[in-house]
Amino acid sequence: MSPRPEAATTGPEPEAEKEILGRITAMISQEKDLRDRLAQEEIDGTTEHARPARLETELDQCRGLPRRRRARVASGRGPGGANVRPASQVERYRS
Repeated sequence: MSPRPEAATTGPEPEAEKEILGRITAMISQEKDLRDRLAQEEIDGTTEHARPARLETELDQCRGLPRRRRARVASGRGPGGANVRPASQVERYRS
């Protein structure tokens, strides 16, 4: 069972955690909006299909960040050492 997002805001650097989770939530909303617009054919074309793909990659890069930050804290290290994974790495997750 994964931790609740609000549980992540009680440890070290709660404002940083809230900011990360807020950014992820905003990207999820943008991705849903773009996919809905594509499905309704409000937008089309190769360029318009690339926008959701870029957003999906960005989301994949950020989704594990809160977990990695909490793991660093649990092991006695600072959360600031956890970084967003490179796009080249997360793109391989889907292949």
